[in-house]
Amino acid sequence: MTGPQGSAPGAASAAASSLPRGYALRPMQPRDLDAVHALETVLFPEDAWPRHMFDEELAHPTRAYWVLTRNGEIVAYAGMMCIPPVADVQTIAVAAAHEGRGLGSTLLRVLHEAAVRGGATEMMLEVRADNPRAQALYRRFGYEHIHSRAHYYGPGLHALIMRCALVPPGPQERSADGRTIHEHR
Repeated sequence: MTGPQGSAPGAASAAASSLPRGYALRPMQPRDLDAVHALETVLFPEDAWPRHMFDEELAHPTRAYWVLTRNGEIVAYAGMMCIPPVADVQTIAVAAAHEGRGLGSTLLRVLHEAAVRGGATEMMLEVRADNPRAQALYRRFGYEHIHSRAHYYGPGLHALIMRCALVPPGPQERSADGRTIHEHR
């Protein structure tokens, strides 16, 4: 396995085509980790990953991470673990100044595409129970709440466990958010 990111240049181009003008998508590189960690500490001040976790994640063959840039600045990032048949969203983060532009949706589509390429048939994730905006994004992509974990993010900070079936690209029609449109007869 070449890893979930795949080796084909432009492998995530279908998702990247939905980016607003001026944004660029690329695989996360070791040189990005200081900027990614700085953004992580701003966005998740109570439970930011330590810098070394990003180093370890990026080096692991079952992980795949991407960044979105604007004018050379990292404004969003996402990553996943893929051990077929299941992939897991590790993180999705968008700088506050860039929210509301579909960047989170684009990153989630990138993760889905890479997971399917890596052989996954379903995607799992944990999301804070007090983050309705992220939960709404995941529901738009077909995620369902399957379990809860009390105190997952710390005392009183609970997680919802969500799951989504992944459909390989093919002749199916797709909605704007990447889900398959099933024809009803």
